Amino acid sequence: MTSYLIGVDIGGTFTDCVIVGDDGQITTAKAPSTPEDYSRGVLNSMSVAADQLGYSLEEICRSTRLLTHGTTIGTNAVIQKRGAKVGIITTKGHNDVIHIMRGSRGLTGRDISKIIHFPESSKPTPLVPKSLIEGISERVDYRGDVVVPLHEGETREAIKSLLDKGVEAIAICFLWSFKRPEHELRVKEILAEMAPDVFVTCSSDLVPRWGEYERLTATALNAYIGPLTAGYLLRLDQKFKDLGYAYPLQVVQCGGGTISVERAVQAPLLTLDSGPVAGVTGSKYLGQIMGYSNIITTDMGGTSFDVGLVIDGEPAASSLGLVNQYEYFLPNVDIQAIGAGGGSLVEIDEKNGLIKVGPQSAGAQPGPVCYGRGGTQATVTDAALVLGYISPDKFASGTMKLAKDQAEKVIYDVAASLDMTPLACAAGIVRIAEFQMADLIRKATVQRGIDPRDFVVFAFGGAGPMHAGVYAFEAGAKKVVVPQTKMASTWCAFGAGAADILHVYEIVDIIAEPFGASQFSQHLASLEAQADAQFDYEQGSTAGKISYRYSISLRHKGQINEVEIFLPGAHLTEGDIAKLKGEFYDRYEQLYGLGSYYSKAKLEAVTFRLRAVVETPKPQLVQSLTATGEIPDGVLLGSRSVYWDGLGQSVDTPVYDAELLVYGNAIVGPAILETVDTTIVLHPERRAFVDHFGNVEITQI
Repeated sequence: MTSYLIGVDIGGTFTDCVIVGDDGQITTAKAPSTPEDYSRGVLNSMSVAADQLGYSLEEICRSTRLLTHGTTIGTNAVIQKRGAKVGIITTKGHNDVIHIMRGSRGLTGRDISKIIHFPESSKPTPLVPKSLIEGISERVDYRGDVVVPLHEGETREAIKSLLDKGVEAIAICFLWSFKRPEHELRVKEILAEMAPDVFVTCSSDLVPRWGEYERLTATALNAYIGPLTAGYLLRLDQKFKDLGYAYPLQVVQCGGGTISVERAVQAPLLTLDSGPVAGVTGSKYLGQIMGYSNIITTDMGGTSFDVGLVIDGEPAASSLGLVNQYEYFLPNVDIQAIGAGGGSLVEIDEKNGLIKVGPQSAGAQPGPVCYGRGGTQATVTDAALVLGYISPDKFASGTMKLAKDQAEKVIYDVAASLDMTPLACAAGIVRIAEFQMADLIRKATVQRGIDPRDFVVFAFGGAGPMHAGVYAFEAGAKKVVVPQTKMASTWCAFGAGAADILHVYEIVDIIAEPFGASQFSQHLASLEAQADAQFDYEQGSTAGKISYRYSISLRHKGQINEVEIFLPGAHLTEGDIAKLKGEFYDRYEQLYGLGSYYSKAKLEAVTFRLRAVVETPKPQLVQSLTATGEIPDGVLLGSRSVYWDGLGQSVDTPVYDAELLVYGNAIVGPAILETVDTTIVLHPERRAFVDHFGNVEITQI
């Protein structure tokens, strides 16, 4: 029996599964997500895929050599406010840090309306109320010296007080604990004695970083989602073991790789946003095969539109995360998102009579009006159906018949209020959503000094291929790739299966110029020792090649923002140190504009970082060797009337089965290319070409 790689990703509506055989055969499947117990949706989607291969779920699990899971449990817990009741233990006198926040309240650069009307904005609901925050006597200074010893009597009283109030998890975060973690670790030991069943997070274990507020927020969030996420992952891991899966379950993390289920249980915060990150990971892998080192990833589902970047073959990274206005430290793949999906609601702005699309969404329940589940407000999907982009009979693998008449009615109502024709109104709704997506791409690229003309756009998710023919070219890109055609809607699951194991280690030591190679090398060697110890511990997960990537974050002395500079290795020379300043200035100008750096200011080194990667088995994509321009029999399914905004009229448009197209086939728009789970809309003056890996490439004529 063939051995398999399996990637599973949970979405708001469907749970996706991709199974890749060692012969390159790819099997995709979907099953409804099961919020009451997400593990059922995971196993159901795997069962559907196994059935397509002619095997039972047990047979597939016994023959699988790597199973990787992208989970939204933690993300959903935060969004739905279903996390644990958390208590915080911190340095006395600093109890209010998480309530004070930063001056921007997590809004800067993200929501222009709230920035313009900042006085009207407000802080989010407190993650932890003041009544559940205990300050105790202890103090470590910036050099790591103990100024005030830990008061163990106060510690025990604080723990008892929190336990009496019914906390389920406790976050421990002391000042400067990343320089000297002994006090936090001692509190953890006392907690293990007094309350062994309480979930505990130490900031020095999770995010040993400079920045009191962001470090405390990360620690509190980890505790908040810890019990729910840990319980789910442990149950799922046991189910896989019972089914015969013999290797450690890997979980997609926000940093761009995977971690063992054991590490995910300890640090569930690492799993936030792992679904969109898996899409970037899969794009990086395919890009390497295709020879694309610069990629803009675009993932459009029912609720959101997510944009990521692969620059020079590596995902663009950030060290700061944001959730519900709370900023926190955590190395992550930088994903920008807006509320623009198939379910985005259409409204009329009463002040100026203009159409507004999103960010509110109809979600999966009731969903767009055409779902026939009780929705009453028009959405982007309703507009696309009215235009003819979507077949009402083939949506979601043909499992759902869309009610086109209901969609036409709500679009007609919107059009009547604006004195427009229904088709022109529907086209306007779709175009507004697409322009909003293009604007997000520009913000993710142009505003960072990156030219989108140097990038190829990967379009995936259930709705990405439908709209990429507009938003990608409007943003300035030259080519769109719909990866693996039929797999585009399950691309994040494929990305999970293609991800390497990744651990990120950091040391904070603020060092002002002049820099010394020996001191820097000492810190990097310490990080390398941590990675070696971790891989020795995870022997079953580290059969692949191990590689290390080192970096250092620098800043102008007196500034807060850091710029990450990558290093040639762990053992630096004085020549390497001499080059750092020039590399910092180049990167600083790229981020903040020509001439923005200040050469007379001293620089400071702040964060030393190591990304340790273990290569895992990869999907072997089958490559066609012979191209043909002849369209195979059965590819042309017929035609249907489609309204094209660029032509200003409806046109009888050919419809093709995209899954039957072969290498060398080219189609000129207007046309519709359908797969089981998504639709590629090929506008006039667009050309689609199937490459030797089975991807559909879209270019302008």
